Amino acid sequence: MNSTSKPITVDNFTDLWDYSNPAQTEKRFRELLPEAQKDHRYHIELLTQLARTYGLRREFDQANALLNEAEELLNSYPLQGSLRPQIRYLLERGRAFNSSGKPELSRPLFIKAWEIGQGAKEDRLAVDAAHMMGIIEPPEEGLRWNLEAIAYAEQSTDRSAQVWLGALYNNIGVSFLEQEDYENALKYYQKGLEWRLKQGSSGKTIRIARWCVARAMRGLGQLEEALAEQRELERLAEEQGEKSGYVFEEIAECLLALGRSDKASSYFGMAYEELSKDTYLAKHEPERLERLRSHRKGESMERTATDLMTGK
Repeated sequence: MNSTSKPITVDNFTDLWDYSNPAQTEKRFRELLPEAQKDHRYHIELLTQLARTYGLRREFDQANALLNEAEELLNSYPLQGSLRPQIRYLLERGRAFNSSGKPELSRPLFIKAWEIGQGAKEDRLAVDAAHMMGIIEPPEEGLRWNLEAIAYAEQSTDRSAQVWLGALYNNIGVSFLEQEDYENALKYYQKGLEWRLKQGSSGKTIRIARWCVARAMRGLGQLEEALAEQRELERLAEEQGEKSGYVFEEIAECLLALGRSDKASSYFGMAYEELSKDTYLAKHEPERLERLRSHRKGESMERTATDLMTGK
């Protein structure tokens, strides 16, 4: 919920966002509709954010219906000095297209949001648009967009634009990791961790940032250091009653690289048990799950026995 005592208005209603629970956020936003309908600017912005709650749940028909309603209002009323409703509309329509598998339709919308956002001094939304371009573009161009977004956020006097820095440092780290440029990946992951520590981010967010740093360290061959950090993250997760398949996976990879295959196989098994539940990985990275499965202790023993029986 909104952490301030201020009344909820067009300028602060997005403080009610809980991205981990879009259904609950939708409920909060719908409670604002009667008041928002008195001000078309407020109404348009609220409709775009309601649409986003549906997009996050992959309910794109409902998302686009709300965006159609916002578009009709944009075409019916003058913006009276504020371009923020239009920028929000462009961003959320673009996100809906991208999430539903149509990134080519989202590209001109994000570029327009970036251009209008800069001109209107809506720095937070402009950075959001550049960040989305970083997501939809091919790796080299996506990296350029993320670097541009960082430069823009760092020079902005709008603190809300600087909120993007943690995510942007992470995204650039991912880009370098995918290019196997582990040195630069580590550099940006460390910047992201430092930024989140400075901001007093949640424990889980800090743990994710630490995982990223350790992942880049493994890529650089700093295996013992990476393993020690992942084991610490395993301990911290256990304290919270959680199991992290991604931590198990990294511990397994570190152990395997260090030649400790027996210990690695147990962690591969635990990683597979957790990550095989992840529908995104099953759809987009089946080979990754297959690697975990094939390195499980039981699976390895089974394959060895089969090989012996068949003479392979």
